[in-house]
Amino acid sequence: MSSTTPFTVIIPARLASTRLPNKPLADIGGKPMIVRTAERAAQSGAAQVIVATDHAEILAVCAQHGIAARLTRSDHPSGTDRIAEVAAALGLAADAVVVNVQGDEPMIDPSLIAATAAHISAEVPIATAAHAIDLAADAFNPNVVKVVLNQAGRALYFSRATIPWHRDGFAQSQQQLPADYLPLRHIGLYAYSNGFLQTYPTLAVSPLERIEALEQLRVLWHGYPIAVHIAPAAPAPGVDTQEDLERVRSFFRT
Repeated sequence: MSSTTPFTVIIPARLASTRLPNKPLADIGGKPMIVRTAERAAQSGAAQVIVATDHAEILAVCAQHGIAARLTRSDHPSGTDRIAEVAAALGLAADAVVVNVQGDEPMIDPSLIAATAAHISAEVPIATAAHAIDLAADAFNPNVVKVVLNQAGRALYFSRATIPWHRDGFAQSQQQLPADYLPLRHIGLYAYSNGFLQTYPTLAVSPLERIEALEQLRVLWHGYPIAVHIAPAAPAPGVDTQEDLERVRSFFRT
């Protein structure tokens, strides 16, 4: 699919956050985080950017800053389910491309959004992204999700484990990565055809998804291919903690 194919960005945003209360409304250089994220996503060339939220306060903040937003049900089990509701309400065609950008990514690279969207085709209804890991600590960190690909650049598996396991190299040392070893870190950005996005909430949770606590394994379990865009470098991290928030605030002050 050409990179010029139109796509819609939908940003799921919940007010509840265990680590950072009211995170979408956190001020970053005079604007709420959700607004910063939407403005960043708009730079990707998206045909439209819409916030999908279950809270009237987020809806109001978006309206104040000229950001399109839709109120959703509050009982969605995931952000994917939430954006599926909005995509359905928009009446998008089955082959329309929808990109799920998390609401806590005010520094996301707009070109990464467009590049991931470009991988959607009639044969591949979902795409995501990854980048090379160059630190052994990241390769062995279960909080860093790894992905392995086939020759067509499609995901074979996602795991919190170190995959692929370099049998000979790690037998010698696990303090540094072998020279011929290039593990990939998964980036939590997804693009879908709207047809698949509407199908996703109907798919049964898979055993692998439960074991690894990785939602994308549901897609592979049910036999759908996932294209993976390889980014040239690690993206700017999102905001999960107060420390992350202060780091992003300092960026917008410069």
